[in-house]
Amino acid sequence: MSDIRKNRWLLNIVLIVATVGLLGVTMLPLITSAFTNPQANKPSPSPSEAATPQKADVEARARGYEEVLKREPENPTALRGLLEARLQLGDVKGVIDPLEKLAKLNPNQTEYGVLLAQAKQQLNDPEGAAQAYRSILQSKPGDVSALAGLSDLLIKQQRPEAAIGLLQDTIKQAPTANKSQPNSVDVTAVQVLLGKVFASQKRYDDALVAFDDAANSNANDFQPVLYKALVLKEQGKKDEAKPLFDKAISLAPAQFKDQITRLSTDQPAAQGGTTSPTTPPAGVTPTSPAPSSQASPAPVQKN
Repeated sequence: MSDIRKNRWLLNIVLIVATVGLLGVTMLPLITSAFTNPQANKPSPSPSEAATPQKADVEARARGYEEVLKREPENPTALRGLLEARLQLGDVKGVIDPLEKLAKLNPNQTEYGVLLAQAKQQLNDPEGAAQAYRSILQSKPGDVSALAGLSDLLIKQQRPEAAIGLLQDTIKQAPTANKSQPNSVDVTAVQVLLGKVFASQKRYDDALVAFDDAANSNANDFQPVLYKALVLKEQGKKDEAKPLFDKAISLAPAQFKDQITRLSTDQPAAQGGTTSPTTPPAGVTPTSPAPSSQASPAPVQKN
């Protein structure tokens, strides 16, 4: 399977996961795909609708993959097919086994490990989720998805200092990591994550420093500029925030400009709700590289 086909398949999996509520970690790059998923806002089907031929077809397909895996436990096609079928059925518990095997068989595709961690978190297994995230970080200490997921998990466990320490240590160790493996740690992305953690704890001065550091690391990335503006706005410093919003708009790709404009005013977001200092526009990944880097911001990137 080519890289393009693999990426397309993983994107489809992410969209399915989002529709069954598995992706609950708002900091993760993967979840940005859900913002453009037309299925995400549809109401849950009624019991009569659930018993449709389509569901029966998915169940039959899952049984078929299970039979294949009895003969070939590590068949990658069957594992991916079973994973997709169980996600379509909303069987979160049932995705654990295929995800564990896929993560083991594809150590370089960390999306499987991240999805495994999220599944375990959804099943109220925070220790298992943390272990899955740390397993990724052992081999890829700069994996932004794992860092974001583990940070968010630690905050949910009322351990913000542990989340802060994790990100600060990653930044400190980045020069060594990048020397042995170039570009393995995106320092700007980790600094943005750190700023978001500080902001979530209302440590606004520390958040502003982190966003300034991120902006200094990559002057072409609109995200640290945007998040700094949001923090200043939250503090009531609208006059200081305005030029930063303007700068973020000038740096951002075209698809995000209108959303940032709404954030700079008191206009409600397109999908409703309120915006906190750490809430990005719909589809903006708080950890994606700047537009000038190799990857494009979500959802047209990756996430």
